[in-house]
Amino acid sequence: MTLRIHNSLSRAVETFTPIEPEHVRMYVCGMTIYDLCHVGHARFLLVFDMVYRWLRTLGYRVTYVRNITDIDDKIIRRAVERGITIRQLTTEMTAAMHEDIGRLGVLPPTHEPRATEYVPQMLAMIAALERKGLAYRASNGDVNYAVRKFPGYGRLSGKSLDQLRAGERVAVLDGKEDPLDFVLWKSAKDSEPDDAKWASEFGPGRPGWHIECSAMGCALLGEHFDIHGGGLDLIFPHHENEIAQSEGANGGTFVDTWMHNGFLNVDNVKMSKSLGNFFTIRDVLRHFDGETLRFFMLRTHYRSPFNFSDANLEDAKSALRRLYTALDGIEAPPVEIDWAQPQAAAFRAAMNDDFNTPVAFAVLFELAGELNRTRTPAAAALLKALGATLGILQQPPRAFLQGGEAGADEAAWIGERIAARAAAKAARDFAQADAIRQELAARGIVLKDSPQGTTWVKG
Repeated sequence: MTLRIHNSLSRAVETFTPIEPEHVRMYVCGMTIYDLCHVGHARFLLVFDMVYRWLRTLGYRVTYVRNITDIDDKIIRRAVERGITIRQLTTEMTAAMHEDIGRLGVLPPTHEPRATEYVPQMLAMIAALERKGLAYRASNGDVNYAVRKFPGYGRLSGKSLDQLRAGERVAVLDGKEDPLDFVLWKSAKDSEPDDAKWASEFGPGRPGWHIECSAMGCALLGEHFDIHGGGLDLIFPHHENEIAQSEGANGGTFVDTWMHNGFLNVDNVKMSKSLGNFFTIRDVLRHFDGETLRFFMLRTHYRSPFNFSDANLEDAKSALRRLYTALDGIEAPPVEIDWAQPQAAAFRAAMNDDFNTPVAFAVLFELAGELNRTRTPAAAALLKALGATLGILQQPPRAFLQGGEAGADEAAWIGERIAARAAAKAARDFAQADAIRQELAARGIVLKDSPQGTTWVKG
């Protein structure tokens, strides 16, 4: 079955055919790096990590670009508040991001460009737009994009220029010829630190947010590439403006397939610091392991709204444990997937159908059920191999079931209590043996007795 992807531009599921055979070029709008990543960021990072992994599973060579925005108003403000340079702030926050998403199993992209490294390319694109009459220098020193001069503006968002009226979605700023116009180059302010300013033919200043991704995408992937992704909230104005800038400057099609993941809510309410339902990835990882969070987020279809809650996370934890329990105690050496095998074929068909992870996960549970019945190494190996395409089920099962990140001290204490229980049983002190089992159970430790001895997992 051929890969089919929902294209936000056409609003339809289309057969995916890369521009260059066997090579996919994909750009995803990354982090504005002024604070720790939150669970909304985890959603898009995991979605496009899943897409990246599946494209490679299909045999494509993938050039994946996920940028870092390391200059904008929030970054400048936060650096000034902390009394450090912009570079110090963004380096610190980038390292924190890598640490957090690494625990989720997010693979590094092929390229992770910083916006500040591509200012010359941004200035060249702005100059090209000015030459073509699509950009103008405003009275306040900014350079703006003239939206009404670009035919087809609104194709991605499905909004006409009349619908995009002032005060609704676009702020009216001094110097604009039209309230719909947006800034390409922001004139430097005296109050801004020196490291927020670049020299240019338009005067000292810094790039607007939208031009960053256009310039980085074109520089690293070419003026026409296969996939551009991001959250649903980026369709307008960010991605709409990227199309206008890139196609206005270069001519021709910018991107063939636009992908957008659905919104994330917390207990069915939009996440908000003011509502007190705001969680960083680190907040969640204090209570749940990274693979559980990954499993939790990927089992919902990427285009569907996603509801984040402790109850749903606990359910995901239990479900993932069922898969690892099926694998526990069976040798499962790495294998190359036989896609003709029925469950593998069903899994592939689901993933090729616009990355239908709910159906793909159902196949994994079907396979786990078979494994529980047969206990065959072949079924275990296939379950692990299919899980690997999604970045799950790669830990030793017993290690995961024992808590994965449990400290050595806890494991040593559990071992001591198991030994004490064995000694009590040998002395026929069954009351003491039962008391130790209950003591461990109260801490979520489940014992499994067998002729080979006693093992344990976390319940």
